[in-house]
This record gives sequence, structure tokens and C-alpha cells, in this order.
Amino acid sequence: MLRGVTSSALFDLGSSLPASYGSIPAPRAAAVDFSAVQDTKGSSKSFPKHETRHLSEHKNVARCARFSPDGRFVATGSADTSIKLFEVAKIKQMLLPDARDGHVRPVIRTFYDHIQPINDLDFHPQNTVLISGAKDHTIKFFDFSKMTAKRAFRVIQDTHNVRSVSFHPSGDFLLAGTDHSIPHLYDVNTFQCYLSANVPEIGANGAINQVRYSSTGGMYVTASKDGAVRLWDGVTANCVRSIVGAHGVAEATSANFTKDQRFVLSCGKDSTVKLWEVGTGRLVKQYLGATHTQLRCQAVFNDTEEFVLSIDEPSNEIVIWDALTAEKVARWPSNHIGAPRWVEHSPVEAAFVSSGTDRSIRFWKEIL
Repeated sequence: MLRGVTSSALFDLGSSLPASYGSIPAPRAAAVDFSAVQDTKGSSKSFPKHETRHLSEHKNVARCARFSPDGRFVATGSADTSIKLFEVAKIKQMLLPDARDGHVRPVIRTFYDHIQPINDLDFHPQNTVLISGAKDHTIKFFDFSKMTAKRAFRVIQDTHNVRSVSFHPSGDFLLAGTDHSIPHLYDVNTFQCYLSANVPEIGANGAINQVRYSSTGGMYVTASKDGAVRLWDGVTANCVRSIVGAHGVAEATSANFTKDQRFVLSCGKDSTVKLWEVGTGRLVKQYLGATHTQLRCQAVFNDTEEFVLSIDEPSNEIVIWDALTAEKVARWPSNHIGAPRWVEHSPVEAAFVSSGTDRSIRFWKEIL
């Protein structure tokens, strides 16, 4: 199932972006081993101070954001059906003390092709292609190497509201998490859709809020409305573990793997963030003290996996924990009007974006 023509044959992109696109810089630190350290009280690291800047505004709620794997681009999707693509180098230029306001424009592309709100975005691992999943039941492919392209060059028509999308690391497959309880696996070259033949009993409330591949594509994880976190085999598409009630009866709103694929970080509307061991399904850590019961909020690691970030809705703050000790180490005003909906961290550096019900996108960067 995981064969197919190489994706580079599919997207003939010309030469308008540097040849190094998609090459991922060496990680800044080794992955954290969450199983090795048990009692780590009193050894929490402090989260470095960040500066933040308002980047841009959508015409309606800014619902999601995603960085490219090399950290050079970040895209945001909105209920106004548009997608904005930012170049991170231009954002940093904007943050310089001598930058004249309005002089640098960090938005390099805006795409309009959906007719319903955008739910999720992902970047192709090697090529200048961005995909979006939306409430209009489609997944659209945008080529951002072309200055003038406003519309998608390919469209997958799904049968359901596409709530989440994730590219396989080869770029030849993608997953769609929809209102259907089973992830839809698409071959990018043929648009053939595969469904798992071996699925656990999932009730009527099994809609998938988030689906994410592991770093090698050997597994994927889903977070569902029924409160479960489910692990799937990346080759057979079988469900290999269901953590039922991972967030009680509340929705599981996000789930993603650590870089070494040994753990999954999940977030739920029960106001908890939890770390699970993939091999056993055991709960390893809980990150408590941030209330999120309303929005489809996510919890994410920073680029070094030393910290976990999420959102406290009532106080409108971004909450940060030490990933190992699970101790809260920072609470920062989000600077959004009303709680942010989404926080997404750069995979390669100390920077993240938040997007809000107030329609705005903010960029956060460590003060060096």
C-alpha cells in the first residue's frame, strides 16, 4: 500500500524557491526521554522570555496554523475560507527594532478556494505544496512556489467534513480525519481512498478532531470527539490501540507524537493535557492547570520537547509546562481579544504562533 510514484514527479515546481526547500536543519537538542526520569520535582527549567507581534488579520476567526517542516513558512486558515502563507524570515525582519511599520510584508501568498471554514493545514514534506481540509468536504492542494496562484491545483472530494489533515513523511500519502470515525487514507498520486479493514467498535460520536502521522510514518494517532485517543499502524492501517476515555467523556481535541514516536501528547475538553506511552497505552504524565472546555484547543511541544504549551480560555493565557516535571513554568497573556483558538510551535526554533477568535495571528519568538 505504501508504494507509488515519487511525489516529485507529480509537482513540477520550476525554480522559484531555493533548492534547499524541505531540507530540515539538525535538531537543537536530543529528544527528551520521558520514561527515564521519574521523580524530577524542583528541577523544572524556566521557559525563556518571548516577544510577540501581531502579524495579520483574517476577516473571520483564525481557526488553525501550521509550520512547514523546515520552519521557513507558516500558514493560517480561517472561517473566512481563506489561507494566508507567511515567510518566517520576513516576520523576523518585521520584529527588528529598526523595521519601519508596514515596510515588510510577511504574508507572501493568500489562497481562496474553499467555500466553507478551513479546519486544518499541512505542508508537503519535500515540495512547495500546502494542503487544507475544510467543512466543505474537500482537501485542496496549493502550490506556493507560484506567485500568482490563488486557487488549488488539485482537489480531493471527501464524503465528510474534513476536520484534520496530515501528510505521510514520504509525501505519497495523506490522512484525513473527518466526521467519520475512521481516518481516510489517500494515495496522493491516484486519489484512491483506503479505509482500515480492522476497526474497533466506535460509537456514533467518533468524529476525529485531529490526525497526525509519527515522524517516520510508521504510526498515526487520532483524537476523537468520543474522548478516545487511538493509535493506528501506518502500513496496515489497523487500529493497534484504543485509549478509550483518554479525556473522560469530554472530547479529545488534539494528539501528536514525540519525535522518537514513543509517546503521544493529547489535549481534551476536560481541561487536561496528557502524555501516553505508545507501547503500553500507559498514562505517563498529566499537565494540569489550564482550562479548555469550549474550543478545539491543542497542546504542543516546543521544538526541543522540553516544554508543553496550551491555552487557558477563561484567563486568555498561554500556559507552559516543563515537559519532564509537568510543573507549570509560565502563564502569559495571549494578547488576543478573547481566548486564542490555536497555538502551533515551530519545529526548528524557539518560536510559535497563536491565532484567535479575534481573527488575528500573533508570532512569538524567544528574546535572544
